[in-house]
Amino acid sequence: MTAVVAISNQKGGVGKSTTTYHLARAAHTQGIPTLVIDMDPQGNITSSLAGESVTEDQAGVADALSTRAPETLQDVLVPTIWSNVTLAPTVSDVLAVVRDEMVIAGAGRESRLKEALASVVANYELVLIDCPPSLDQLALNSMTAASQVLVITHPGQYSANGLGRLLETIQAVRSFYNPELRVAGVLINQYDKQTRNDGHWRLEIKRALESNEVAMLEPLIPKRAMIKGATEAGYGLDEWPEATEEAQRLHGLYSSHLATLLS
Repeated sequence: MTAVVAISNQKGGVGKSTTTYHLARAAHTQGIPTLVIDMDPQGNITSSLAGESVTEDQAGVADALSTRAPETLQDVLVPTIWSNVTLAPTVSDVLAVVRDEMVIAGAGRESRLKEALASVVANYELVLIDCPPSLDQLALNSMTAASQVLVITHPGQYSANGLGRLLETIQAVRSFYNPELRVAGVLINQYDKQTRNDGHWRLEIKRALESNEVAMLEPLIPKRAMIKGATEAGYGLDEWPEATEEAQRLHGLYSSHLATLLS
């Protein structure tokens, strides 16, 4: 059965797209057929993964979700920089327009992505959905289509405060739209074990998660410039030109978290 993972947090800048990218790389290196769906209007994962530049007049995931366009999800898929990974891209600002379209749409609007994905999901062992930094119709569609949610967060007060609301939203999606949805866990990103502040918020987040019976995924992802650098340069950490033991170790972290998602 295909693992469909929504990578989510309503707070921007926590590293959702970067995590999606490195999980996709881990899947590629293991020969796992993977589909990445860019549900973030900013289109960051599209910029990083697309094998060729996606033009503004090209059909994207927004077209597959809109009732005003004829394209299916299969129609908009493009190859990526890695042969085992396929992308449903976000183009220009059209996804934001479709999000607004869904706000005033009637019954079934939360299931548009699920319905679009149904025709292609059997072709993949893994689907990674890069969610927007919000809890809007795009995020609800992502969670309704998913089998699990991976929450990405930072070790900080604002991130910790937002976890409760996100977990409530996930519970609402489970209650109304997708009873099979589960939380794969919360992954703390950009963690600096040398700072007292990060250590404090790691413990606070862990306590909050335990009270909600949600797992904190370990090992945490450390704060390393090469993680973002590899993403922006279009490399996997395992093929980073400055390939060091540290880069290989970081690639291994994402591989271990991928194994958790596929288990």
